[in-house]
Amino acid sequence: MARMLKHWLRMSLLCSMPALASAVECSQIEFRGAHSTVCHVDTRAERLRLFLYDESGAPFNSFPKLSESLVQRGEKLLFAMNAGMFRTDYSAVGLLVIGGKQLHRLNLASGYGNFYLKPNGVFVLSASGARFLESSEYRSLQEPAMEATQSGPLLVRDGRINSAFNESGTSRLIRNGVGVISPHQVVFAISDDPVNFYEFALLFRDRLKCPTALYFDGNVSSLYFAGSGRNDQHVPLGPIVAVSAGPRESAVPRQTKQAPHSSHPDRR
Repeated sequence: MARMLKHWLRMSLLCSMPALASAVECSQIEFRGAHSTVCHVDTRAERLRLFLYDESGAPFNSFPKLSESLVQRGEKLLFAMNAGMFRTDYSAVGLLVIGGKQLHRLNLASGYGNFYLKPNGVFVLSASGARFLESSEYRSLQEPAMEATQSGPLLVRDGRINSAFNESGTSRLIRNGVGVISPHQVVFAISDDPVNFYEFALLFRDRLKCPTALYFDGNVSSLYFAGSGRNDQHVPLGPIVAVSAGPRESAVPRQTKQAPHSSHPDRR
């Protein structure tokens, strides 16, 4: 009975929230014969946040778990996507800042796999808006990062496609990433058809008009969008980027120990 009452109260809270016009827009597009789902977020109208751990310190791992946590705080999940590579314990491989707190340090090491394919970069949200920094430039950031996730490689930098990419590359996967059109216009994309790195970079540069874009992953690429009912649940996830509607409260995350990287090498 107590559990039923608790569930009823959560749902009543959600239903009583005023209807909010979402500044998140997702649509499917076709570019060079491949379909992708593209989501635009206006950071002036929506609070774009990163998530990894719940209040107990356990990783969310999935959109349903994140959604349930938000419901408990009177929020509704509108949009979510995996947001950076992670280790077997789901901690971030590189820098991760959530709510102004650094959960994992910057990773400038060399290694094998997509994260280490240079240049890699950091997606940053600060008081002045969204931006990218090449990873080695992050420490020169003049204002505090409210949210930041490091991943790699950079797909496009200053309008130039990463020179490591092969136009005829044979590694074709479902891929996802993020681009910045302006400090307040962020675009997320996930390919619905397998593509190589070069093709995915072209999508951001030539179709989405992003001068710089960052790769998130190609083995766990997942999207949640309440507007269409899409709720990918392929594999457990690490860091998640999301937009919700409702009270602006966030859980207190907890740092966990490092473990071996969970992503499979893909390269070009």
